[in-house]
Amino acid sequence: MPGLSRRQFLARAAVAAAALGLEPQLVGSALAAPRVDPGGIPSTLQQTILHGRVQKGSYRTLTTGPGEPYLPRLDVLRASPDPSRAARRRSLLYLGHLSDLHVIDAQSPGRIEPMIVQDHSAWGSAFHPHDPMSPHTTAAMVQAFSDARYSPLTGAPMGAAVVTGDSADMHSSLELRWYIDLMDSVAVDPASSGAIYQGVQAWAEATWAYRPGDPTGGPFGDYGFPRLPELLAQAIAQPVPSPGLPAPWYAVYGNHDTLLLGTFDLSPQLHALAVGGQKSFSVEATAALALTGYAASGSALQQAVAAAGLALGGPGFRPVTANPARRLFEQREFMAEHFVTQPEPGPVGHGFTQRNLDTGETWWAADLSPQVRALGLDTCNAVAGPDGALPDVQFVWLREQLEKATAENKLVLVLSHHNSLTLENAAVRPGQDEVLHHAEEVVDLLLRYPVAIAWLNGHTHLNQILAHTSESGGFWEITTASCIDFPQQQQVVEIVDNRDGTLSLFTTVLDHSSPAVPGDSGSCSDLASRAREFAANDWAESPSMRRGSPLDRNTELLLPAPFPLERITDAALEAQHLDEGARVLAAERRSAS
Repeated sequence: MPGLSRRQFLARAAVAAAALGLEPQLVGSALAAPRVDPGGIPSTLQQTILHGRVQKGSYRTLTTGPGEPYLPRLDVLRASPDPSRAARRRSLLYLGHLSDLHVIDAQSPGRIEPMIVQDHSAWGSAFHPHDPMSPHTTAAMVQAFSDARYSPLTGAPMGAAVVTGDSADMHSSLELRWYIDLMDSVAVDPASSGAIYQGVQAWAEATWAYRPGDPTGGPFGDYGFPRLPELLAQAIAQPVPSPGLPAPWYAVYGNHDTLLLGTFDLSPQLHALAVGGQKSFSVEATAALALTGYAASGSALQQAVAAAGLALGGPGFRPVTANPARRLFEQREFMAEHFVTQPEPGPVGHGFTQRNLDTGETWWAADLSPQVRALGLDTCNAVAGPDGALPDVQFVWLREQLEKATAENKLVLVLSHHNSLTLENAAVRPGQDEVLHHAEEVVDLLLRYPVAIAWLNGHTHLNQILAHTSESGGFWEITTASCIDFPQQQQVVEIVDNRDGTLSLFTTVLDHSSPAVPGDSGSCSDLASRAREFAANDWAESPSMRRGSPLDRNTELLLPAPFPLERITDAALEAQHLDEGARVLAAERRSAS
């Protein structure tokens, strides 16, 4: 199949340059240059980060290990692949997959950290010793995607990125704003309470927490967590810069974007607590005031009394600087905030459309390339509980979209927060008869449509790849890890045509762009590195297990092509990659400015 002629190439480059405000000669010469060397692109193909030696007590540092090659998986293809496919392959789409960023405003009164189990055996989702470094970790992960803006396999430019939920950790509008800004190359200011850190990690009374100024007398000190007296000041000392994602990005809801702690509904008391000037450090204070709104018998008068109690504080509370930007957002506000975004890399709404805002529907369809369509689902149960389900209205919509994609010869990526192991939430509101569909039904539906080649998701904070098969083929379910729990990894996925009637999905795991061993400079990179080291010392879990097996990390996932891929001409692919390359050049220009 012939590619673009020189005249077609120059004309396409000029159009792309004009659309992005770049000089046509710059775009033409850059895109005509030899393809970037994939071997130099940083990823876990070159190096891995592993547990190292014990430093003190049980506390372990991290070290570097050898890289991991791509491992082929034939679970869906169920045949021996052609060994010559590597010489013929062509990239249909190279995209980033982020999930479970859990951007945290650790000083927020609405964070209610005392809800954790306060003993040596368990951490809870309300507190991590590295909470104050969450924005730095996310920025370092965005830097990793910027570093890997060209495919480590083919050198193709990144064409899109997807974020599969749990972006704002504690339902805070400030966290939501930070996450979008970090994706958009806008620096964020972590000093949400002013120049002095105000929170449980700075307070001697919160002996259950990791207090870096003096960790003695509590479980973290007993475990061997280090004394780092400057850490909290460093975490809020300066704005956190971000290069932004190098390609258009799209988002779906996670349970933390739907319910408090991803589990509970929002009470009037919690709304008041989040923007107020009192923060709790004891579980008794939190239960007595912040959670009174969950009492079914609570009247408007009782709620007003509780809100007044929050304003006055009391035992178990300390005064902090109030910040109205911390207000807890409602469901539609999550979508609306995605329209407050930079024009590049776009798109405005990041998958959500004006129809979503008008109707309240929280699911969408978007073409990531001329050949690949994404179907963004909202699997979150807004009633209660962390796990998910698919309401009947979305299930019907998904079936209609799969039928449409089949008729149009579009490859489909299904995006959701929950995976097939956590799609079993049956909670409904009293008196409602809403039909919920769970994992088995969703998997069976996708298997009926071969154009659905992959289901990308998160939620479980680990790398995991599952094969779902039928007599004629099947699809791959790809779950990525998180930015809050070790190994703090995400991934890139590339769809490749092997030109032999098969497709390959290459998954490549990315560590965030920071050293394995943190320094004490207070830089964004060092703080992100420190956060990863802290996460690696989670004694309630087995952090290394979240890495998954080698077959869950750098892989080649083969499957039959659902339609003849020669319909996609080389010229069409060259034009697509030219447009994608121009956007990457624009991202490089933004990052350098």
